[in-house]
Amino acid sequence: MAYDGHTVVINYPKDVDKAIKYLMTQSIVGFDTETRPTFKKGQVHKVCLLQIATHDECFLFRINKTGLTDSIRKFFESKNVLKVGLSIHDDFRALHKLSEFEPAAYVELQGYVKQFDIADNSLQKIYAILFGKRISKGQRLTNWEADVLTESQQAYASLDAKACLQIYEYLASKKFDKDKSQYIVKDSE
Repeated sequence: MAYDGHTVVINYPKDVDKAIKYLMTQSIVGFDTETRPTFKKGQVHKVCLLQIATHDECFLFRINKTGLTDSIRKFFESKNVLKVGLSIHDDFRALHKLSEFEPAAYVELQGYVKQFDIADNSLQKIYAILFGKRISKGQRLTNWEADVLTESQQAYASLDAKACLQIYEYLASKKFDKDKSQYIVKDSE
């Protein structure tokens, strides 16, 4: 699966407010975060990328450069925009290490998919079950703190956030029929 939208990389604090102002006009978004991987025991990195996707575009906030600004915190606290993600409690925990906020209006896909008897809870597997397409995780272990994100990193990060939005909207539309799915869903027994 390839990302088919427009990506906007936010590297500077001055550009954050404009992007968040636009995102606050949306009724629903998908989101995710990325952290530089660690390869040494005991080494820990802070979350450095926040991806927020609409239907047409994805904003990649380089929070290692911009910080977790007041407008980003207010966005996560807004009850007017539904924020959909996978493993979002982990994302919120990582973001809280940068600054405190009270998340509102969000959907955790790992819990949401259970009502559709989908037993797998990874983004890649849920996407395959619903759409029959594979999301590559090849960029997952790249350096998200790099000075410049590669096109492959941007596409990967954007797709992860947009996939959350697509999964939620597809399931909420009641179009998914587990009995007609060619992929494994949980037995109802």
